[in-house]
Amino acid sequence: MPAPANPVSYAFERVLAEVRAGDHPGNVADYIPELAKGDPEKFAIAAASVSGHSYAAGDSTTRFTIQSISKAFVYALVLAEHGVDAVLTHVGVEPSGQAFNAISFDEQGRPANPLINAGAIVTTSLIPGTTADERLEHIRQGLSAFAGRELHCDETVAASESATGDRNRALAMLARSSGALVGTVEDTVEAYFRQCSLLVDAHDLAVMGATLANDGVNPVTEQQIVPAPVARDALSLMSSCGMYDHSGQWLFNVGLPAKSGVAGGIVAVAPGEYGIGVFSPPLDPVGNSARGVAALRMLSEEFGLHLFRHPARPVSPVSAIETDPHTATTTMRLRGSLDFVAAEQVAYEAVGIIDASGSRTLVIQAEDVTEASNVAIMLLHDLLTRARDAGIDIAVIDPDGVLRRK
Repeated sequence: MPAPANPVSYAFERVLAEVRAGDHPGNVADYIPELAKGDPEKFAIAAASVSGHSYAAGDSTTRFTIQSISKAFVYALVLAEHGVDAVLTHVGVEPSGQAFNAISFDEQGRPANPLINAGAIVTTSLIPGTTADERLEHIRQGLSAFAGRELHCDETVAASESATGDRNRALAMLARSSGALVGTVEDTVEAYFRQCSLLVDAHDLAVMGATLANDGVNPVTEQQIVPAPVARDALSLMSSCGMYDHSGQWLFNVGLPAKSGVAGGIVAVAPGEYGIGVFSPPLDPVGNSARGVAALRMLSEEFGLHLFRHPARPVSPVSAIETDPHTATTTMRLRGSLDFVAAEQVAYEAVGIIDASGSRTLVIQAEDVTEASNVAIMLLHDLLTRARDAGIDIAVIDPDGVLRRK
């Protein structure tokens, strides 16, 4: 007997059908001749959770070139290689408010951000290597690690990009003249053209996005691809700059870090939850997939993925509170994952109960705590220290050491 259809994939199928039935006009990119061959009927959605589970609907195995989506992941590789401060001397982090191929440099001679062409070319120049081939191989291996499989370059598309890439060469020359670009213009832009020509599918994008959502750990291979702070920084840039000169409207409507590419792909990230990949070649006037944008907006609304939504009230981190008036002892049993909000609630309730009951002993039972963030541990240790200073005896039952300082 076949297994029942996964409800997540079924939901994706419904979104595809509703978006197809709507009015979302767009045109396949043709300024790079090879991209004009894209099939406008292709449409796919895929998702990968931070638990490593995958879901897909539509043409999710159709391969296309990654194009500008690569910029976010190459930026992450460069941050991991050189550190934030060094990279900031070459490229800024401000939204440009202009088209992806605009001449956009700040007063220091830096491109506005790494997700427009000028900034992405500078970022590529910071990848280790002295030739285009060496840089491209470093990038290919890095993006393959994000995707969890070996990615390969479509050399025909790369040649087409190179043949029509004079504007990008001009941007590289401007960056070179200001000192932002490292190495030669030609080696850098050739590596950049081939970086944009790596072949992916919607599932690859989902896994790459899930890796950023998962603090830089690929949830499928379980390998740490970039440090957690780098993943956070890449998502921050995707939030403010990832959808070209409509990034503000995107964040307002959809509320997810995202990056688009002119072959029709978009990667979107729900931090701590999912990476989502969509693919549909026809583009809207600013260069984003028209149906892809519509699908992600629908998913954000229906799945409650907007970053600034008001979350449902979480389950209390305190599963039980017992006060024994005969021994003047209060026992608090904690559970689950403790973050700042949970630790604040524990501290607030502990102080209130001690004040109300007059207890002289506080027992914290942490056997059911699965994990605790650094700030939660700090707050709880501060609570216990202040309680001791007030003359209250403290006992912590923590057999797994979850609440120990890290």
